[in-house]
Amino acid sequence: MPTAALVSFFQVVLVSGCALTALKLLISGLFRRYRVFFWYFLFRVPNSTWPLFLSVKSPVYEKLWAVTEPVAALFYILLVLELYRLILERHRGLYTLGRWVMYLAIGVSVTISVLSLLPRITPATPQRSRIIGYVLASERGVHFSLAIFILLILFFLSRYPVPLSRNVAVHSVVFSVFFLSNTLGLLLRSVFGLHVNDEVNLFLMGTSSACVVAWLVLLNARGEEVRLIAPHFGHGDEDRILLQLDSLNSTLLNVSRK
Repeated sequence: MPTAALVSFFQVVLVSGCALTALKLLISGLFRRYRVFFWYFLFRVPNSTWPLFLSVKSPVYEKLWAVTEPVAALFYILLVLELYRLILERHRGLYTLGRWVMYLAIGVSVTISVLSLLPRITPATPQRSRIIGYVLASERGVHFSLAIFILLILFFLSRYPVPLSRNVAVHSVVFSVFFLSNTLGLLLRSVFGLHVNDEVNLFLMGTSSACVVAWLVLLNARGEEVRLIAPHFGHGDEDRILLQLDSLNSTLLNVSRK
């Protein structure tokens, strides 16, 4: 199957999967617990549909892209925050500290990314190129800071036996694959430019479609009742580490209240 046809196939799977997943979250009642996730799918359905009907070179496409990309970046920030909250819902002190660290990291990363673009912006640079450049620079900053934060979350889960519902565990893994693959695609485009655009598009559409199908199939109401703990922790180690985690969380809560 030609690359363009394969990308179109993945786009159809992606749009259909997003719509069905949003419907499943609504019917099962999971949308109340995964609010940002639910609204992201409602946004993703039309945002994945309009590119099917517009030429990439058309002015309308460029304007819609310039408007929707910052909205998508905001959703990514909120999605990572929601995932982090779900993982640490019993440890609000750690969540609050990590949230502010993430805000700081995003601000620093976006600022550095935009400042690195300024030497290439001259008075002769067309307005359209400036807008696209600033949007891409901001997107890179957001993606790379969030990617580092997600890796830290995964490292944290590998070190501490935090009890999670099966849904949250599945969501953590699938969302990590989904977001980190998007970040990798952005990195490849930044390094190699348009020479790899077709291959990157195919990779991103295929990975995104697989992740949406995984969310659709694996998330369900019963998954909220099943609790999972990393299997490599013994019972004694689990109690000791969770006690340390609870102690650290209490300390952070006390500090935040002063």
